[in-house]
Amino acid sequence: MDKILVLDFGGQYNLLIARRVRAKHVYAEVRPFQSVTAEGIKASGYRGIIFTGGPNSVYDAASPHIDPRVLELGIPVLGICYGHQLMAYTAGGTVAPSESGSEYGKATLYAEDCALLNGVPAESVCWMSHTDGVRELPEGFRIVAHTDKCAVAAMCDDKRKLYGVQFHPEVTHTEYGSRILENFVFGICRCEAEWKMDDFIRRTVGECRAKLAGKNVIMALSGGVDSSVAAVLLHRAVGEKLTCVFVDHGLLRKDEGDFVENALGKALGLRIVRVNAEERFLSALKGVTEPEKKRKIIGSEFIRVFEEEAGKIGKIDLLAQGTIYPDVIESGKGDSDVIKSHHNVGGLPDRLKFGGIVEPLRELFKDEVREVGRQLGIPRELVERQPFPGPGLAVRIIGEVTREKLSILREADAVFREEIDRAGVVGCSQYFAVLTDTKTVGVMGDARTYGYTVALRAVTTDDFMTASWTKIPYEVLESAAGRITNEIKGVARVVYDITSKPPATVEWE
Repeated sequence: MDKILVLDFGGQYNLLIARRVRAKHVYAEVRPFQSVTAEGIKASGYRGIIFTGGPNSVYDAASPHIDPRVLELGIPVLGICYGHQLMAYTAGGTVAPSESGSEYGKATLYAEDCALLNGVPAESVCWMSHTDGVRELPEGFRIVAHTDKCAVAAMCDDKRKLYGVQFHPEVTHTEYGSRILENFVFGICRCEAEWKMDDFIRRTVGECRAKLAGKNVIMALSGGVDSSVAAVLLHRAVGEKLTCVFVDHGLLRKDEGDFVENALGKALGLRIVRVNAEERFLSALKGVTEPEKKRKIIGSEFIRVFEEEAGKIGKIDLLAQGTIYPDVIESGKGDSDVIKSHHNVGGLPDRLKFGGIVEPLRELFKDEVREVGRQLGIPRELVERQPFPGPGLAVRIIGEVTREKLSILREADAVFREEIDRAGVVGCSQYFAVLTDTKTVGVMGDARTYGYTVALRAVTTDDFMTASWTKIPYEVLESAAGRITNEIKGVARVVYDITSKPPATVEWE
């Protein structure tokens, strides 16, 4: 099977590159840059190599670098952002801070015809995120694209099949990014489209069956898409050796606990142990306002509950989790900058009582997870569920988490989701309510009120690495706001969040 090597230099979009390649049915494998050698790459039979972005400057001696022999293997290489600069630097060019300043966000790309940019018009939109730039080209390279601020937005050495782009073709904001990746994978690397998602299922089930043979596994089940798919995938591999522990921490959406128990336990036949731990979590969160501290506390309590339940159940060898790639990358992966920790990555204590952690979905994006779920035969109402953070409503309540705030947010969130669903709004990838820590003056009847401000959030995305705010019709927002302020005691005002990712994240905390 043809495959592409994605060398990870610590950027935020690194596995997204692999996701884009895999979407074209070509297998892509992500490896940390320091884990490979030129000899090892050649022996592995890769059809092409992609150098990813990263937060460093290539002229800094402490930054990630690559063996120059990688460029001489005869294997096509595409450098993206930092990878573009690294290619130029390694091949003998010059990289320095951009003379015209940093360039972030959308830019107009002026392209010339070449193998990499075949089919890309003379002017199009690309997505930039850089401070440094290529000043002098290495010998054998030529400039094939520029922007108003970047003289070398793309370069190529056709003879050696080396290509670099300063922009990010892997993000949806780059208008012809998919075409550029197709040109590299199929036109330059000559790959065949041979990899399908059922291959992933077959391979993962086979690996889990072999590695987990005879072992008892406890699943950290939340009832969300990720943990549900992971549970069914593992159940296919180990059967009754899997015990799913569903911790109802009291931070769930309205009626969610019963839905999870019925849908996964009764409908799919998974062995589920439900733990009602609301008092425990609320007590641990009392007085805590800082987001990262909330996440760490919830993560620690999760693990403690699992350990306690493992002791009750009997011999448990491994802990399974529904971790997916955006969780990993936002918690700091390799040389990546930490954005925020996730309960199923950053909240783990140093020493577990389990023999290890099983994360069968760790390298998949949300849309891939849903595809796996559909192929596993999981009901649509589970596979298409709204994404929901592991810490639950705790990170959708700004400030201290209390029973009163939870009650207000549950109802507001339910109303908003009902109105979106009733109106049949399309294009919403995720939508929910946030309870801010701001109180404002209002008026009901002839009386003055003083209540919380609820923020509504809806985003459109296909990978959750970048997202745009959804243009919900005004009448839907008006209906939701009217119901929330009239039906829910303690709410005086409703606002709508129109911030994209980046600069914001999807969640508020």
